[in-house]
Amino acid sequence: MPYLGEIISLVVALSWTAAALFADEASRRLGSLSLNLVRMVLSLAMLAVLLWLFTGTPYPSFCSGEAWFWLALSGVVGYVFGDYCLFNSYVIFGARFGQLFMTLAPPIAGITGWLFLGEEMRLTSWLAMLVTMGGIAFSIMVKQGDKIKVKLPLKGILFGIGAGLGQGVGLVLSKIGMNHYSASIPADAAESVVTLMPFAGTFIRSIAGLVGFFLILAFRKELGLVGKAVRNAKGMTFATLTTIFGPFIGVSLSLMAVQYTHAGIASTLMALSPVLIILPYSIIYKQKVTPREVIGAIITITGVAMFFLI
Repeated sequence: MPYLGEIISLVVALSWTAAALFADEASRRLGSLSLNLVRMVLSLAMLAVLLWLFTGTPYPSFCSGEAWFWLALSGVVGYVFGDYCLFNSYVIFGARFGQLFMTLAPPIAGITGWLFLGEEMRLTSWLAMLVTMGGIAFSIMVKQGDKIKVKLPLKGILFGIGAGLGQGVGLVLSKIGMNHYSASIPADAAESVVTLMPFAGTFIRSIAGLVGFFLILAFRKELGLVGKAVRNAKGMTFATLTTIFGPFIGVSLSLMAVQYTHAGIASTLMALSPVLIILPYSIIYKQKVTPREVIGAIITITGVAMFFLI
């Protein structure tokens, strides 16, 4: 099918936009740690059913130890660290700005690939990263009299940067894991095993995320909060929708998209969420969107596009 990878990438962008809107509500109702633990459990259940129905086993088939290691590590970095930061940023200043900081993920992934995989980083790539950061800065600055000030809390900004960092580094680690996974599948394996490999990879990442968030809650002696969260009907509804559009559809299809088109094109299209979320977020929460914020989001996406496509 022509442009299948590009179509999947756009679906991912829409899915992540929906997930961000639902996660915004779920984070406020359940708390970021409880939401993440619930989300991992729901993700594992959905993925296990899918794998069982189409491959005959509710867990990844033919997955090597190396693949398990790298995909689990990507789950720790991407889910436990990255999503912990992301959902805390939602609590502080909402999904609209939280998604804006996620545009740091593609440049960070490029730098990580350059450092650890020897992938090329051209001068234009560094320029694109500066454009991306400039777009974010333009969006979060406000003029007050003769001074330019940051209108977002520093704690939220640090969480936003952490979210982009976790997502970017986690993406490179998952790429390494998926390469090992692909190499471990025998030539005579069923086509469904190959097709659903991205969902199996997400299954492994979710296991690591579940263990990580459980340990954090146990260490902080806050496991009781999970029981309270589960009894919050509206919060659990939003958590379920967050899981469906986040780890289940969005993350899995993002791994699939790069199999059908160039990673740069896929990453650029998937990074459209900060622009796509502006209108629905402003309608739902009745927030005024300034021209500066729109222009800043467009500049940020332009930087992402430059990073991969020039």
